[in-house]
Amino acid sequence: MFMQTYQNQLIISGIVFLSLLLVRYITHYTVTKVAKKNGINDARIKLMRRYITVTLLVVVLLIEAFVFGAKFEDLAVVFSSVFAIIGIALFAIWSILSNITSGIIMFFNFPYKVGDKIEIHDKDFPIRAIIEDIRAFQLHLRLENGDLVTYPNNLMLQKAVTLIEKDAIEDFSVDNEGSSAV
Repeated sequence: MFMQTYQNQLIISGIVFLSLLLVRYITHYTVTKVAKKNGINDARIKLMRRYITVTLLVVVLLIEAFVFGAKFEDLAVVFSSVFAIIGIALFAIWSILSNITSGIIMFFNFPYKVGDKIEIHDKDFPIRAIIEDIRAFQLHLRLENGDLVTYPNNLMLQKAVTLIEKDAIEDFSVDNEGSSAV
């Protein structure tokens, strides 16, 4: 009975899910290829792929709602309520979202990579360090004295940054090993 009643919707759902898998595969392949070409590490690649998968899943759920007979007016009421709640929550956590957005921008257009020695021109707290890791919210910077500094992604895009040395992480580890042995 169920199969006969919803046969057309189930066929369309199958096509939608197969399309989701195809689009997901193509976007993941493209992101991985672009990232490898630009020397981006695997952790950032996985993060971007996760963002893409969640976005595609939300789109598919929307399409499925229409396939199974939801009306635009019904979805509009639900989404307006959800977006009102999300809007209030987002206002409360705008700083975190700013860092996530900056992390996405940095993924696609960031001239520095893990291992580069940079200088951040901040008048209150200038930093000269090696990029140890680039995460969704912040960069991990290793100072010359060995201290670890986490620097927010949104500030990284707002401040002037100078590249001091490419791939300096090998030099840094050799210097530290040599100095600790003496």
